Formats: sequence, C-alpha cells, structure tokens
Amino acid sequence: MADKNVVIRSYNLDGDSQCVDIFRRPDGTYGFEEYRRDPEDGRGWFAIGDYSSRSFDGESDAVASAKTSISWFASVVDKVRR
Repeated sequence: MADKNVVIRSYNLDGDSQCVDIFRRPDGTYGFEEYRRDPEDGRGWFAIGDYSSRSFDGESDAVASAKTSISWFASVVDKVRR
C-alpha cells in the first residue's frame, strides 16, 4: 500500500454525480482529481479532469488550485468550511 495515493478529502457536488478527491502521494506531495459517475452506468466513478499529474507541496495548495481549476468546487469547499 505504500506505493498508492491516499485520499485525504473527498468533496461531492450536490446530487453525488461529481466529486473532487484531494490525495497525498507516496513521495509526500499532494494532488487532486475531478470524478463523475452516472447512475445508469454501473461502472462507478471515472476521472474527467486530467488534473492528477499536478503536484503540490501541501494539501492547502492542492485545494487552492482545484478551486481555480474546477468551476463548481469553490462553492462546495466554502460551504463545507462554514
């Protein structure tokens, strides 16, 4: 398991059809990815953002970048942090 990313936080858009995961890599850097799932498709979540290769020194840096990269994300994060 030491060679896998670990999800630190997951934020869902209302309706649970889109989410953003903030994760920590084995090397200690952080990243994020946007996912989508369709209820009629039983395959589950799939990446749609192509953001996972971006690397950040801290979780807060990854969250800040996700807020500027994903149109709906800032409103969800701000609602959770209230």
